[in-house]
Amino acid sequence: MTPRQRWLALLEGETPDRIPTDYWATPEVTERLLADLGCADQDELYDHLHIDGVDAVHAPATVRCHPDDPEADIWGVRSRTVDYGGGAYDEDASHPLAGAETAGDVHAFTWPDPDAHDFDALRDQIADLTGDRVVRCGCYEPFLLYCRMRGMEQAYVDLVTEPEIADAVFGHIFDYYSHLNKRMFEIGKGRIDITYVAEDLGGQTGLLMSLHLIRRFILPNQKRMADLARSCGIHIFYHTDGAARQVIPDLLDVTGIEILNPVQWRCAGMEREGLVRDFGDRVIFHGAVDNQQTLAFGSPDDVREEVLDNIRIFAPARWICAPCHNLQPVSPTENIVALYETIHQYGSLDDSQT
Repeated sequence: MTPRQRWLALLEGETPDRIPTDYWATPEVTERLLADLGCADQDELYDHLHIDGVDAVHAPATVRCHPDDPEADIWGVRSRTVDYGGGAYDEDASHPLAGAETAGDVHAFTWPDPDAHDFDALRDQIADLTGDRVVRCGCYEPFLLYCRMRGMEQAYVDLVTEPEIADAVFGHIFDYYSHLNKRMFEIGKGRIDITYVAEDLGGQTGLLMSLHLIRRFILPNQKRMADLARSCGIHIFYHTDGAARQVIPDLLDVTGIEILNPVQWRCAGMEREGLVRDFGDRVIFHGAVDNQQTLAFGSPDDVREEVLDNIRIFAPARWICAPCHNLQPVSPTENIVALYETIHQYGSLDDSQT
């Protein structure tokens, strides 16, 4: 089977020839792997490590900054680069809606134009696809953006004390992404396999907001976005970090997710056996190779043991083997190689093992 055929077999409820794999990493890790393994580019890296992975396509923005602030992105958010030693990340340095006091203030903000994208470039990307890998297009993670625009603390406060402001901000974010995604989905119809719907709903020990607030502010528009994708024959890949066990039934019943990422099984309530027991017949699990401890601070033998544990635990369900979230520079190359070598060696799903 090709990598794409493996993923699609799971999505169609069939059994692929082997457990599919995916790759998530920071740019620094990918750069290091290319050098350490002597690979020219990511495609060669995928071939070297037998990674199925995905091909992502997108219509790039034609506007780079906000019309009222040339130093900010299209949402009006300025950022600064923070070096943490092993790499760097961008940190928000401004929140353009921090001073909004009414829904009217939110509506008066200059929101970005969803048509300000190069859709011809998207067509070119689609034309260049080999068809070997699953194709991902479109994203929707509104509360993450809400926090960037309003400030994280105020964003959470809004959900309780300023629901009209929250509705206004969420409404504008949904309008932008639904329009953009609809155009991209229509251009790539028949070539796009999955879309990315997300919200980080869990922390290390529980939900980051109440289930009531998730149902009030997050789920309705997630369902609308997922329905839009489904109307174009596109499957729903869902990302939420952390201890999200309590909300999984809603994600299945309301949003209609098909792939759940990243399965951080060390978090409270995310024990793999329980997830398989309760949801294994309804969702594909994605991730589950721990990068908080095992990949970062364990040995290659520890990584191999965890991958073998996952193969056993997820055997009654459907699973895509991947690190649970981005590989970080602290994870040694030998541990990453051990992950992919082990799943390649023991991940066969031929008749003798099924």
